[in-house]
Amino acid sequence: MEGIIEVRNLTKTFEDKNNKVEALKDINLSINKGDIFGIIGMSGAGKSTLVRCLNFLEKPTSGTVLVDGKDLSKLTAKELRNKRMDISMIFQHFNLLMQKNVLDNICFPLSIAGVNKKEARERALELLKIVGLEEKVGAYPSQLSGGQKQRVAIARALANNPKILLCDEATSALDPQTTKSILELLKRINENYGITIVIINPF
Repeated sequence: MEGIIEVRNLTKTFEDKNNKVEALKDINLSINKGDIFGIIGMSGAGKSTLVRCLNFLEKPTSGTVLVDGKDLSKLTAKELRNKRMDISMIFQHFNLLMQKNVLDNICFPLSIAGVNKKEARERALELLKIVGLEEKVGAYPSQLSGGQKQRVAIARALANNPKILLCDEATSALDPQTTKSILELLKRINENYGITIVIINPF
């Protein structure tokens, strides 16, 4: 069975006039629909580069990345933007908009996608229930704990109903208890909504 993500012979090399670094070499992997797939490695092993290649935020030097059977290298810029709607990402440092409150942070990707304001607010409120932060709807990121910020980031990542959620060291900045609660939330999301989750973590 072909996976929802297929990586074939992927290599990524970074070069400047003085150095050449082979961050990834001949990577092959297959991730099935609905899986929770972990990628673990030491700092500097190329984990974040690999996860960024899965949505072509980083273009491989060679090799193939297929998502839902589509070769990302063969897509036009517009097709790639549309495909990325299926592939959401959450980050170690949350990447929230500090000048916007929780509700507006979650509405932001919906407004970019052209969803009207009323529908966007309804979807954002629904997502806040899923991540357990209904009472923080008007709070700003500076008023939230690290775990709460990551829950907002997860809600925002789910806004456009993605098929795949990429988690780039999403719990690395959190304490062990908060990490456990975030991983439990991701497991529930996987079980309840069938979203394929790729988790990058250091040793």
